[in-house]
Amino acid sequence: MDLQENILLYIRHCSEQKTLSPKTTKAYKIDLTQYIVFSKGEFTRASLSSYISHLHKNFKPKTAKRKIAALKAFAHYLMMQDIIDINPFNKIDVSFREPIVLPKTIPFNIIEKILANAYESLRQCTTDYSKRSAVRDIAVLEVLFATGARVSEICNLTLDDVDLSNHTIKIFGKGSKERIIQIENPDVLNTLNRYYEMFCEDIAISGFFFVNKLHTRLTEQSVRAMINKHVNAIGYEKHITPHMFRHSFATLLLEEDVDIRYIQKILGHSSITTTQIYTHVSTAKQKEILAVKHPRNKIVI
Repeated sequence: MDLQENILLYIRHCSEQKTLSPKTTKAYKIDLTQYIVFSKGEFTRASLSSYISHLHKNFKPKTAKRKIAALKAFAHYLMMQDIIDINPFNKIDVSFREPIVLPKTIPFNIIEKILANAYESLRQCTTDYSKRSAVRDIAVLEVLFATGARVSEICNLTLDDVDLSNHTIKIFGKGSKERIIQIENPDVLNTLNRYYEMFCEDIAISGFFFVNKLHTRLTEQSVRAMINKHVNAIGYEKHITPHMFRHSFATLLLEEDVDIRYIQKILGHSSITTTQIYTHVSTAKQKEILAVKHPRNKIVI
């Protein structure tokens, strides 16, 4: 079996038939190519077992898990295509304890300061160019916090995805799964309408809702730079990423007693297990429960 050729066929299958994103297929190709180099073109139980041990020794658990998953999916493809008769993963124990890594969140008062700084920057603008940039900053930051969407999802929004009349944003998540988020906060809606009025011509040219000065799609890196600018302006010393807005969004909703299954749906998680990670970080809610509702409060001595 020509492993290299079959990997190329599998990547094409992922792209054309499974319609996986270019980012995902690229990651699969890298992971599978790394295996070829390690195994010298073999695809046997022994070579897989040796490679799995290599992954655990040299990579973080999350990365090792992803690379093993890519190999298992490739093995399944080979079976379905009758290229191999026996799945070499049979009787290989790939289970391992993955440590719980708690998501990093932004303190609510810091989110408040970041947004306040963005609005204050707009008030201080003296040119049309600076006003446009400031309004776009505010719109992106507001949508990040209002939807809990991933930065890639926000950067890939098109005009058709943003319905300002019905106050909805349609988001395409991982695996091309679609979800619709309602926007009802007046400040967020006002900002989005103002942004659209300023950038409607650029949006029409690019096809994307959030655009840069070159009239093309706003990049994820630009959003990171935008956040860093406002974080530095308020003098906050810790690093903040776009994904931390997503974590904060989920945690703060949980602290407001929103059912975790609603949060799961809004975030676009396939499994409730993924969403349950936020129950570990909701320390403010835990403090409130224990302070107010603990039965020891009913005992008077």
